Amino acid sequence: MKDNFSSKSSSYAKYRPTYPQELYQFLKEKLHKTEKAWDCGTGNGQVAGALAKFFKEVQATDISQQQLDNAIRQPNIHYSVQAAEKTNFPDNSFDLITVAQAIHWFNFEAFYKEVARVLKPDGIIAVIGYSLFKSNPETDEVILKFYHDIVGPFWDEERKYLDKKYKTIPFPFIEIESPRFKQEYQWTFTHLIGYLKTWSAVKHYEKANGENPVDLIEEELKATFGAKNKVVFPILFRLGKLAK
Repeated sequence: MKDNFSSKSSSYAKYRPTYPQELYQFLKEKLHKTEKAWDCGTGNGQVAGALAKFFKEVQATDISQQQLDNAIRQPNIHYSVQAAEKTNFPDNSFDLITVAQAIHWFNFEAFYKEVARVLKPDGIIAVIGYSLFKSNPETDEVILKFYHDIVGPFWDEERKYLDKKYKTIPFPFIEIESPRFKQEYQWTFTHLIGYLKTWSAVKHYEKANGENPVDLIEEELKATFGAKNKVVFPILFRLGKLAK
């Protein structure tokens, strides 16, 4: 599995969006029990932190120790460096498995085999993420040009799954119908710039060209966005249970 996020892990924790409370409430309503959850590819632990509020125990794993060093701390969250596809958890351990903004990096077949092993028979898997945000029309135009024309060649191949809103990922589970969610913010311009600099394609561009591509659009973006403006993330969400 690629590790695109060990560098600048503190920025990832600071600037990346979170998920709406309505999503977690919906998850709670679908669960049979809330004893033990696994947040896989936990990154900065934001989902693990939310789950810890209603689960007795949360296991949170990532391949990046640097990400875990910057993760949310709660007494009932247990962090460990483990690959998604092979863990040391016992069989039939979890009532819920979550994967947020990470599944596109996994080996699907190996990960789903691990899910089938460690998920309880009545457990649920939730695949969560977000796609490209929207703001005002002028800002959207600048961002789309940046996304496709400037850093477009530097996106990893796996980005296609996010562009397709996770609809094209393999999902060998009985799918549970779910509502649509979104996350809306009033972001400062500083926060927007900080977020853009966490993009993996931005890091790849910077490594290849010796300059940060966000700097190329900063003035134009500030003219359209202003000091503060609306940012809306469409939330990607697929929920499933094991086939009998």
